[in-house]
Amino acid sequence: MAKAKINRGKVLIAEPFMIDPNFKRSVVLLCEHEKDGSLGFILNKSLDMQINELIADFPEFDSDVYYGGPVQTDTIHYIHNVGELLDNSHLIQDGVYWGGDFEKLKLLIDTKAIEPKNIKFFVGYTGWSPEQLKEEMKYGSWVISEMDDDYVFGKGNKGLWNTVMRKKGDTYSVIAQMPDGLTWN
Repeated sequence: MAKAKINRGKVLIAEPFMIDPNFKRSVVLLCEHEKDGSLGFILNKSLDMQINELIADFPEFDSDVYYGGPVQTDTIHYIHNVGELLDNSHLIQDGVYWGGDFEKLKLLIDTKAIEPKNIKFFVGYTGWSPEQLKEEMKYGSWVISEMDDDYVFGKGNKGLWNTVMRKKGDTYSVIAQMPDGLTWN
């Protein structure tokens, strides 16, 4: 079996025993993977707030905000599927985009051209310095998987880690059944 390659648009799944609370049982969408580093967003760590609670002049919008990662937690980012409408969006993979013109985003939300099912907001992001992600992969910290649009735009992400592990099949489907609070006695 060929070893999966780290690329933009892949999903990184935290190995089951990762103890770092930022990444425990996290699923990260990799948005950038270049020689000067990598960047992604944790897809399954919802914060208990709506986007218009964070930004004063944001239109009324029923969309949860997610913890994207521990880097620059004073920033807001968004992944969406309307890149053809939102100028300056960065293509991650077919039908999945990152960022874009923020003022136009607010206008498109206000006119209902963008609905909550089209976008996901994040506070902060996950980042790796050059070669750091490759090193973490060597130590088995992450499992690489293909991206599925439902991982970003599907309803709720409470069981996303288990879902992605199960979809990988083989031993990963067995790992997905491991309880979160596994203890040894």
